[in-house]
Amino acid sequence: MGGAEKSSHYGALGADPGCKDCHVPQGLGNFHLALWTHIYDGSRAVLAEMMYDYSTIEKFNERRPIMAHYARMSLKNWDSVTCRDCHKNTKPPGASAKAAHQKMETEGATCIDCHQNLVHKKVPESDLNASLAQGMMVLKESNKKTEEEED
Repeated sequence: MGGAEKSSHYGALGADPGCKDCHVPQGLGNFHLALWTHIYDGSRAVLAEMMYDYSTIEKFNERRPIMAHYARMSLKNWDSVTCRDCHKNTKPPGASAKAAHQKMETEGATCIDCHQNLVHKKVPESDLNASLAQGMMVLKESNKKTEEEED
């Protein structure tokens, strides 16, 4: 399961989503996304298996940040459709959460822009808009400050 039992989603409101529920868009309306995901992500996964050594958890963890980034970019490109399948008409509590959710309308943000590290082991968060603009993984500023403080 890859740690789903420890995530905020396991057992929440009676829902126990599986991998595909978040990683593959569901439903006939999203068939084109699901097909693209199987072809593109599947091909990338097969190539990664041939190119990288995942024989130990340490070696897997070395690649975890970039794999998380790829998954986040997929969600960003899909406008977090797999999140929205379950989380309809979100009503964020409090003023700061409401202001943050306003970014979906004013800045083109989507769920994954702010809600990273919910399910899998934590890795540095990505600035997805900057990553799209630069064509490479760009970390959020808050990650960079934390790394500098540790040095």
